[in-house]
Amino acid sequence: MTEKSLTASQAGIPEPSVMSPRRLLVPLALAQFICSFAGSNMTVMISDISEDLNTNVQGVQATITLFLLIMAILMIPGSKLTDRWGRKRCFIGGLMLYGIGAVLSAIAPGLGVLILGNSVLEGVGTALLIPPVYILTTMAFEDLTSRAWAFGLISGLGGVGAAAGPLIGGLITTAISWRAAFIFQALVVATIILLSRRLVDPVPPDPTRPFDVVGAIVSAVGMFFVVFGVLFADSDLLLMTLFLTIGVAFLAWFFFHIRSRERAGKEPLLRTALFRNRISNLGLVTQNVQWLLLLGTSFVVAVFLQTVRGYNAIETGVVFTAATVGVLVSSLGARRFASRRTQKSLIVGGFVVTLAGLGLLVGLAVVWSSVVALVPGLLLFGLGTGVMLTPSVNIVQSSFPEEQQGEISGLSRSVSNLGSSFGTAIAGTILVSGLGTGNQAYALAIGALGVAGVIGLIAALRLPSKLDTHAA
Repeated sequence: MTEKSLTASQAGIPEPSVMSPRRLLVPLALAQFICSFAGSNMTVMISDISEDLNTNVQGVQATITLFLLIMAILMIPGSKLTDRWGRKRCFIGGLMLYGIGAVLSAIAPGLGVLILGNSVLEGVGTALLIPPVYILTTMAFEDLTSRAWAFGLISGLGGVGAAAGPLIGGLITTAISWRAAFIFQALVVATIILLSRRLVDPVPPDPTRPFDVVGAIVSAVGMFFVVFGVLFADSDLLLMTLFLTIGVAFLAWFFFHIRSRERAGKEPLLRTALFRNRISNLGLVTQNVQWLLLLGTSFVVAVFLQTVRGYNAIETGVVFTAATVGVLVSSLGARRFASRRTQKSLIVGGFVVTLAGLGLLVGLAVVWSSVVALVPGLLLFGLGTGVMLTPSVNIVQSSFPEEQQGEISGLSRSVSNLGSSFGTAIAGTILVSGLGTGNQAYALAIGALGVAGVIGLIAALRLPSKLDTHAA
């Protein structure tokens, strides 16, 4: 018994009941599920939201992209705050903020309020609650195999949330209303909070820990301008160039800022040493591309089915069942795969299967008008992404010791969410750019995602065949 627990007992204060690692995973995995669900479920509500709130496809796309972008730009600051405020406090606080945003979105009278609730409040809440999910998991599971199983459950539910978002969202929207989908999110969040009552922070917070405010602002501004520069590609090339230039300039400023703080002996928002780990860098590239493909493909297929094929929310959601089944099956086998195959082979194999699925999504949809044409491609796509989500996370998190888990967790989640926002921004921009219409625009958008997939495959092939924890 520790000195701290003896003091508590002597004072007559009941000791907190620490959750077992397996029970701890339940609320953590559910949290990842609902955040991923939020990023994709709105894709099947495009027609309903546009009609109800008097907006268009671009308005809904901007709302989804902004939600994903806010998650990305605040994930690193959020991870640093876990050291200062504590992992449990950030987790619960983020959930409460997310729940408020979901309720506000459900009663939104217009697009502005929807953006405030869904994009801003849910985005900020997610940036606070997600880093503790991966930090707590890394601390609770020490060996590579059990950690692979834990990350498999969390990443698997994240993948299922993203893949099943259109199906669940379609069912709720058709049976009740698109607003009820946000009430569903609020109810899940309330359940997670109840399940987390016995969660105990394994490391006490340090309120004196410095926080790099300038670094947080500069990095956020840089990523914001880069992503929104992509959104202007279809309407104003000059504005796109201006936004991208400003974004790159701010990101360069951020790099020089954190390097100067390190030289001055001050703690930066992000240590440059994190980028000197070759294995982690390659893992981060694969993570970024995986989520770019997952959210980008969900958006493209959903828009194509609703605006070109004329499907409603439930019909669109049912089509995505194939992807959901694929992600679920491959994610459930994460622990078995990790014990039989190397991390590299799983990621490489996942990209190959995913690219094959994208090829089928284009080839069969163009020559065959039946809804069945999309099923083989979505099934392969789901199997491929589900196989590689877990090992990519495991590679990155396991490349650093426990004391650096806060930083690498924030960077990892930021890179993944940046990929998600790029996916919807790039694919959505191509769909409405006028480069093509109907099947042609759909094929171009999927083709662009395929190019990104090839980049991810190249990064995966450069990973070493055998990986040890903390080996850089």
